[in-house]
Amino acid sequence: MPAFSQYDRRGYPSVDVRTGYGEWSDTYEQTVEDVMDLGLLAQLAVPAWDQARRAVDLGCGTGRTGSWLRARGVAALDGVDLTPRMLALARRRGVHDQLLEADATATGLPAAGYDLAVSCLMDEHLPELTPLYAEAARLTRPDGLFVLVGFHPHFIMTSGMPTHYDDRTGAPRAITTHVHLVSDQVAAGLATGWSLAEMRENVIDDTWLAVKPSWGRYLGHPFTIALVWRRAGRQGQPGESGESGPVSAPAAARP
Repeated sequence: MPAFSQYDRRGYPSVDVRTGYGEWSDTYEQTVEDVMDLGLLAQLAVPAWDQARRAVDLGCGTGRTGSWLRARGVAALDGVDLTPRMLALARRRGVHDQLLEADATATGLPAAGYDLAVSCLMDEHLPELTPLYAEAARLTRPDGLFVLVGFHPHFIMTSGMPTHYDDRTGAPRAITTHVHLVSDQVAAGLATGWSLAEMRENVIDDTWLAVKPSWGRYLGHPFTIALVWRRAGRQGQPGESGESGPVSAPAAARP
């Protein structure tokens, strides 16, 4: 696995996840654009969001993803995050049934309690992916889905840009960033019992540049990636319905 330091072009002072997101929390919503992650979730064909009776939002942050899921019919939703100040904002938003301060790779939540697990824009902070995939597998029921949206390794390597924010003095700070190749994602998913059901890459286009006009040099480069994973059904075959029913679109609606 390549180290981010090989690609870092910013040289910002780096802080840990809890410190960084705690300091960033007040301005996070104004600096993270929906086109980065929510726009990519909207392109996915496999998840039938409104068929998820219960979902878990791993690395829920301020509740942006949770709000999106609720608006698409997810019936019940729990959230997990490492940062108290982000959780406070999510609590104020009021879209989660339960919010828990915990590591997304070791939540302490009951096993097999969810039809759907979702993780957006947080896996770059993990030194290893397997614990996240393993925890998502533990939490989901047979035939459940795990949807991950993360920064594309191509963009991190090409731009040399870590996840970063400006602190209260206006000084830039990086939050610990790791590079995960697409093959690392696939290896982690397969090693923990998942079957890949869908993958989409978010390429910087004119819609992107309308939001970030200074990024013209990245036109045509992939920025984020979405992977949809399915757990095996009760009979051990991917796609068989578990006790909670399928959480996927009808076959005719799939690509």
